[in-house]
Order: sequence, then structure tokens, then C-alpha cells
Amino acid sequence: MIPAESIKIADQLCFSAYNLSRLFAKFYESALSKYNLTFTQYLVLSILWESEETETLHSIGEKLSLGSNTLTPLLRRLEDTGWVRRERLESDRRQLAVHLTDKAEKERRAVSEAIADCVADDVDLEDYKAVKHVLEMLEISLEDMITKSRQ
Repeated sequence: MIPAESIKIADQLCFSAYNLSRLFAKFYESALSKYNLTFTQYLVLSILWESEETETLHSIGEKLSLGSNTLTPLLRRLEDTGWVRRERLESDRRQLAVHLTDKAEKERRAVSEAIADCVADDVDLEDYKAVKHVLEMLEISLEDMITKSRQ
């Protein structure tokens, strides 16, 4: 085992993951800027576009691993710019439902095309799937380690 004090930051997987996350956000935001959307706002809209049923603040937060303290202002900005509408559920006033607006429905294709246009034509589908699989396995492993450390 390598002594912890001799591992340089540039050699650590967490540093690569941090940079990758930052670069993905920057990459997507260049395509989303003309829609006045951030990467995280795009992720919320994607959840809503894919959903067959009403999403709540809680369910969106679970899917994105975001707390309500982060998600609430983000949803408020999406509402202020006309992308979503928020309302309390009649069945449970503690729950906040989030709905797409007509604007969001109309812009869905354009936003998707803007994202697709940013992706290089030379990205090999098999390589993409392989990397996605490795990242999913890493995510599962990290979640398991976190769960075990809490027990």
C-alpha cells in the first residue's frame, strides 16, 4: 500500500473525478447558455422531461442527490424564468410538486439538439458505454463504502 502522505493530488482518482465533473458542467453550460440554463437546471429539466408522473422536490432531490436547501433556490430560478411551475400537493401540503411549463415542453427538442450538437461525432458508442459502466461501478462501490462506514 502506498503511504497516504506520498500520494500527490494529481494522482488521486478523486481529483480526476472533481475535474471531470467541473468540465462536464462547463461543457454543457456552453450549449445551454442561450437558454439561460445551468448544468444542474438542465439535469432537473431532464428528470421532468423523462418522468411519466409528477415529480416532487423530494423525488428530484433523491435522483440528483441534492438537498432541499440546494434544490429550492434552483427550482425558484427555473420558475422565475418560466421553465417550471411549483405547487403544494392537495393530498400532502408538505410536498412540493414540480411541473413543466409550456415553455419547457416547447424548448425540449431545441435543448436536446443543442446538447447533441456539442458531442463530437467521433465519440465511439462502445467506448462511451464502457466508460459509463466503469463510472456506474465506481459509484456503487463508493455508495457501499459510505454505507458501511456509517454502520
